[in-house]
Amino acid sequence: MKASVAIQVLPATLDDKETCRIVDEVIDYIKSTGLNCYVGPFETTIEGDNYDQLMDIVKECQHVALRAGCPGVSAYIKVSYKPEAGVLTIDEKVTKHHQD
Repeated sequence: MKASVAIQVLPATLDDKETCRIVDEVIDYIKSTGLNCYVGPFETTIEGDNYDQLMDIVKECQHVALRAGCPGVSAYIKVSYKPEAGVLTIDEKVTKHHQD
């Protein structure tokens, strides 16, 4: 993998159920991209070899949240990008912590 992006989308809502509904729509969109992703309690991580594709997905997450009905959205984004050397994969980072 050349890039990994973690995104936390925070819809401007006052209701926890509405927030979860909108975030679930964003997560469904991310999953629909076909890229490897990992959903955590605060953010979703996406990885791929095409940096521009990942940035387009990050941008579209905001649009998905707005189309889902929230009046505004904030997002916190972390990016790791190494076009020549590659980055640690999601599996390399978390698998050891989720084994029985």
